[in-house]
Amino acid sequence: MSLAIDPFQYTLRQTVSCCGVGLHSGRTVNLAIKPAPVNSGIRFYRSDLPGDVFLNAHMDKVVGTQLATTLGNEQFRVSTTEHLLAAIQGFGIDNARIELDSDEVPIMDGSAEPFYKLLKTTGKSRQEALKTALRITRTVSYTEGDKHLSIEPYDGFKVTGEICFDDTLINKQKYTFDLLGGGFEEEIARARTFGYVEQVEELWANGLALGGSLANVIAIHWNRKSVLNEDGLRYDDEFIRHKVLDLVGDLALLGCPILGHVKAYKGGHAQHLGLMKAIAASPESWEVVEIKRNGAYAAIGEMAHKTRRAGQSILPFFTAPNIPSLSAA
Repeated sequence: MSLAIDPFQYTLRQTVSCCGVGLHSGRTVNLAIKPAPVNSGIRFYRSDLPGDVFLNAHMDKVVGTQLATTLGNEQFRVSTTEHLLAAIQGFGIDNARIELDSDEVPIMDGSAEPFYKLLKTTGKSRQEALKTALRITRTVSYTEGDKHLSIEPYDGFKVTGEICFDDTLINKQKYTFDLLGGGFEEEIARARTFGYVEQVEELWANGLALGGSLANVIAIHWNRKSVLNEDGLRYDDEFIRHKVLDLVGDLALLGCPILGHVKAYKGGHAQHLGLMKAIAASPESWEVVEIKRNGAYAAIGEMAHKTRRAGQSILPFFTAPNIPSLSAA
């Protein structure tokens, strides 16, 4: 079967950089996204710390999901990774070196658009290595209270999000986006993070969201019928589009492209991680495939342990209990 997915890996043509503030710390952050070699994936580096230690953008490195997704290891942490990772995913970058001089990715305008536009300024470079993807063969589900997420077989990458709020402005919203169909910049990249104005004030009082302002957060009015932002909403359903954006960014932590349809009802960062862990714990529900030059795919299966690339690409899945590691060549 042929897939609508570019079989080759890509990195950036040249380094791009930006400066912004961290949403929660309020500190100025300098960030650079640089080209990286094949099979290296997405890696974070702290330019303000000694050494050249990196942090893989992998689900097994998630150390926090409160208000944002935070990655960490013994050396350092990086929080609010989801918008940047969504932009990288949406632009089609497989390998990149991300350097920043703080512990938080800058919030920019609260969406993925500034990062996506930054990537567009340099473009991407095709690398002479083929993609490895995770193809879902059976439905995998995760439930937490009234929150429910699942991923089912689909020869593409589609995300459907649904939210339900007890207010007039948001109420119930549902949105579906097919990542391989294009339109990332137009459909979800511009959707901003949001919150009730009293929640933002409470965060400020507790030393959080210190970099938050109407320039990077949609503040929902006390009356629940409007927003405080003078420019209003970018989409009538901007709230669910942002939730879908967050989901795309978090799922990038699986470490390789996904072939499946994700459905999320009332999902958040913690539930996104829950779904990824459920996938990792269900090896009978997926297979690792290599995308061929003609768009077809072939399962790697038991041969995965014979290639270093396959082991690195699917490393997150093999950190789950009782699943043998394939990371050794």
